[in-house]
Amino acid sequence: MTKLINQVRPFFYGLLVTIILAIILEAIGFIIIDFDEVEVNIILFVVWWLIISLPIYHFKQLKRRKTAVLKFLGFGLLLVFLIIIDSWIDIPDNPVTIFLLITFWIGVSSLLFPSFFGKYKYYIIGIYVLAFSYWAFVRLFSDSFSVYQIEKKQLALMYMLIPIPVFILLWIYEQWVWLRTLKAEKTKAELALLKSQVNPHFFFNTLNNLYSLTVKKSDEAPEVVLKLSDMMRYTIYEGKKELVPIEDEVEYLKNYIDLHKIRYHKQVDINFNVDIDSPDKIAPLLFIILLENAFKHGVETISEDAFINLELESNTEYFKFIIENNFEKPENGNRQQGIGLENLRKRLKLIYPDNHELKSLTENNIYRAELTIFKE
Repeated sequence: MTKLINQVRPFFYGLLVTIILAIILEAIGFIIIDFDEVEVNIILFVVWWLIISLPIYHFKQLKRRKTAVLKFLGFGLLLVFLIIIDSWIDIPDNPVTIFLLITFWIGVSSLLFPSFFGKYKYYIIGIYVLAFSYWAFVRLFSDSFSVYQIEKKQLALMYMLIPIPVFILLWIYEQWVWLRTLKAEKTKAELALLKSQVNPHFFFNTLNNLYSLTVKKSDEAPEVVLKLSDMMRYTIYEGKKELVPIEDEVEYLKNYIDLHKIRYHKQVDINFNVDIDSPDKIAPLLFIILLENAFKHGVETISEDAFINLELESNTEYFKFIIENNFEKPENGNRQQGIGLENLRKRLKLIYPDNHELKSLTENNIYRAELTIFKE
């Protein structure tokens, strides 16, 4: 219920802002509302309500994307310029105004729905070109529509608004298809993740080390059994859950590090700094891929002075996991990342769409990865 309220709240704020702006702009004479045109007023009001509400709904994403915000402000200035031009040039159905209005619609669509617009941009632009061409023909050459008792202005408005509900319906259809396939895709991603985490090579080496410790009757053997058992339990059972306490994820990472230390007969400098402000939950088994890569492509390629530095921070705004390790360049000079990182990207896209950033940097034989997950 709380989640639903949070999703509806931006549209309520947008409704208030739209009403206030309409009252103010009409009071100062900036716009004129013809109360006899009920249908047109309703359509225009709903359209502007959505335009104002969507930036509020996507406020967190826009806050993190300064370039997108600047583009949005640019489109806002274009809209102001459009209104000023239309008020200064006293031409009925001004073609310049209509052209700028089309540009504004297309720009707003590309900003608020970048992936959707990128997929259908040629169709969107094509439909608007056809709509504008037909409107221009009606505006300049045709007087035959009077027999249907339809004014040119009403016809133009109708044709300018036709693409909007069409694209809204197309977007709704895409969301429906996406929801139908989401569960199946998520299950596949989870399965691929589990397969990549239950690494036979890792468990085989750990069991070999455990056997050696048992033969030597080492006091470390019971601790290794316990850690390995905890890891297997966490991977198999907790890994199926949507969210787990962040503390459990930290413990899993620490167990993984401890078991790896037993494997190596060389000194590995590992530092793990944890800063958690308050208890919170996160999708399981996200950070382990980055840690596994640090051992596989870093520690195992260096004979001495290997290191891994980890930082995990959790506050009211985000989770941030930073890992840094040195490595030795292979003979071909290319550092392979493997399928684990690709699985991680897919899973992040499914679980935290538009709410995560995964960055990596390689410099002077040091690899650094930074994963940020923004909280709702």
